[in-house]
Amino acid sequence: MRKTFRAGAAAALIAFPLMMAGCSSDTNDPATSSSGGSSMSEPMSDTGSASGSGSSASMSDPSASAMAQPFGPGCAAVPKDGAGSFDGMAKDPVATAASNNPALSTLVAAVKQANLVDTLNSAKDITVFAPTNDAFAAVPKQTLDAAMADPSGLLTKVLTNHVVQGKLTPDQLAGEHTTLGGGKITVTGSGTDFMVGQAKVVCGNVTTANATVYIIDQVLLPA
Repeated sequence: MRKTFRAGAAAALIAFPLMMAGCSSDTNDPATSSSGGSSMSEPMSDTGSASGSGSSASMSDPSASAMAQPFGPGCAAVPKDGAGSFDGMAKDPVATAASNNPALSTLVAAVKQANLVDTLNSAKDITVFAPTNDAFAAVPKQTLDAAMADPSGLLTKVLTNHVVQGKLTPDQLAGEHTTLGGGKITVTGSGTDFMVGQAKVVCGNVTTANATVYIIDQVLLPA
């Protein structure tokens, strides 16, 4: 009888911590389920979950979440829904996405005139600095007319001066960048306040299927 009691007590002592570990571990986490609850004795790393993805750190960082969203006063002009909205533009390549945004209709007309629609839509991972209609309206008429009359020359040079390689996030934006036209543009600022040369970013970090768009209030004329 005494041996039976001792055997039962020993089994209970062994089973209890295993039950506690099973209740405390996340059964959906392969790292913990395969190790039999080893996470109970190993502290979580500072980089995030046990899988090493770091996703939980970014999700808990409000500033990281904010920077993932479009920013700037000009974003109010973007439609709230439909193909021209932020969600709609994210589904289309950049030239198509811009054509659905009424604030960029002059830019789209210029892109079509220069036969750059397919070039931009098929490009992989680019950043486009997109002048608003008001930005084009501020260009001297003589200059704009000359560019539109020379679609494969001056107009193409002007438009490709607004495109750089890589989908630049806000924290990568500041600095000097080489454009697809071979020129150089300098971006200054930080956070949600940026200048591209003398042009101000009025709505930044807009996502399309193949590009990140920063809408600006001036046309970037090459030297």
